[in-house]
Amino acid sequence: MTSDQGNPYEPPAESDRPLPLSPYDDQAPETPFPAPTAMAEDSLAMGHESPLREEIQNAKRIVVKIGSSSLTGDNFAAAPEKIDRIVDAIQARMEVSDVVLVSSGAVAAGMRPLGLSQRPTDLATKQAAAAAGQVHLAYEWSRSFARYGRSVGQVLLTASDAGRRDRARNAKRTIDKLLHLRAVPIVNENDTVATSEMQFGDNDRLSALVAHLIGADALFLFSDVDGLYDKNPAEPDAKFVPEVRTGKDLKGVAAGDGGKVGTGGMASKVSAARLAARGGVPVLLTSAENIGPALEDSRMGTVFHTREERRLSAWKFWALYTADSGGTLRLDQGAEEAVTKGGNSLLAVGITEVDGEFRAGEIVDIVGPESKIIGRGEVNFDSSTLRKIMGRRTEDLDPEFQRAVVHADYLSNYASRL
Repeated sequence: MTSDQGNPYEPPAESDRPLPLSPYDDQAPETPFPAPTAMAEDSLAMGHESPLREEIQNAKRIVVKIGSSSLTGDNFAAAPEKIDRIVDAIQARMEVSDVVLVSSGAVAAGMRPLGLSQRPTDLATKQAAAAAGQVHLAYEWSRSFARYGRSVGQVLLTASDAGRRDRARNAKRTIDKLLHLRAVPIVNENDTVATSEMQFGDNDRLSALVAHLIGADALFLFSDVDGLYDKNPAEPDAKFVPEVRTGKDLKGVAAGDGGKVGTGGMASKVSAARLAARGGVPVLLTSAENIGPALEDSRMGTVFHTREERRLSAWKFWALYTADSGGTLRLDQGAEEAVTKGGNSLLAVGITEVDGEFRAGEIVDIVGPESKIIGRGEVNFDSSTLRKIMGRRTEDLDPEFQRAVVHADYLSNYASRL
C-alpha cells in the first residue's frame, strides 16, 4: 500500500545495524579485563591463591552466571553500562575459554516497560514481566557483544526440558553448536511457560545443572556479594570463607530460613555451588563488580572443591537432580539403611508403599520411613506390579519377579553429600 508521501520507513544500512550479520572473525582488538573496584582492593575476598584457583583460571569451558541485580538498575530496566562491563570481561576470557552465559534479570527488566513498581508475586504477572523483559535483556546482550562482532544465541529451558534425556541432549547439542560457530550461548529459564511446580527454583541451580550438562570445567557465580562470609559481611566481625572443601567448612556459617547457609540469596548460591561440585565442576563465587579479576586469575572470592571419591556419574547426577519423577516408593528402616549405607539394590521386601502411576524404566523418588526423600532410581516394574509384590521376600515371588526393584547401578542417593 502506498501514499502520496511514500513509505516513511527506510531500512538501515548494514553498517548501522546494531547486531552483527557475519560470524566472529577474530578482528576485535585484544580486550583487557576490567579492573577491580577500589573497594575490592581492600576486600577480604581478594588475593587468595590455591591449586584449585589455578585450575579454574585455566579452565577451557566455563559457565558464567549473572544475577538480576548485576544486570538491572534502580529504575527496573536493563542497565547497559553494567552489561557492557560484564561483556568486556567475558570477551577477554573468551581468548582462552569457551563461555556459556546463564543470565537472570528477565522479570526485573520487564517491570519498567509494563509499568510495574514492585516485583510481581503471582505467576501470571511474573510470566508477563519475563516475556517483556526477555526481549529487552536479549537486545542488550546482543548489542553489547556486537561491539566485538560476536553474535549471541538464546537458549530458554524449563525443568521439564532438563528432566527429559532427549530434550537435555538437544539442549546440549544446541549449546555445543553455538560455541562451535563462535557465538555466545545465553541460557535462561523459560519463565513464560514454566509452571510453579516445574521451575528450577532459581538460576543459580540452573547454572549448576547447565555446567554439568555441557561438561564445563568451572562455574562462576556472580552476584552482589564478593564471596562467602560466616555472617552478614556488613557486620564488622564477619569472617571470610575462601575455600569450601566439605560441609565441615560451612560449620558456624550463619544460617538463613529453612536452615540453609547464608542470607540475602547466599543460601541458593551455596546450594548451587555444592550441587555443581558434586557433579565434578569446581565453582568460584564472588561479586559481578569484580568479574574482571575473577575471570582473569581466579584470586577473588570463594571457591568450592570437588571430591573425586564422591563424584556422581553423569546418569546418577541426572536422575538425582534433574529427571522428572513418575512416583514414590516408601521404604522401611532396614531398606533405607541398605540403599544409603550399604550401596545395595532396592528389593521388594523393603517397600511399604507405592504412590503414583508409572511404568517400568521411569525415575521414582525413594522415601524413608520418616517421609524424607533419600534418593531416586530407575524402577524395573510398573506401579501396578509393585503394589502386588511390595513387602514380599524375593524367594517367595514368581521367577519373573525375582530381581531388584531398583538396581544399585541405577539408584542415586543423597546420603553422601559433599
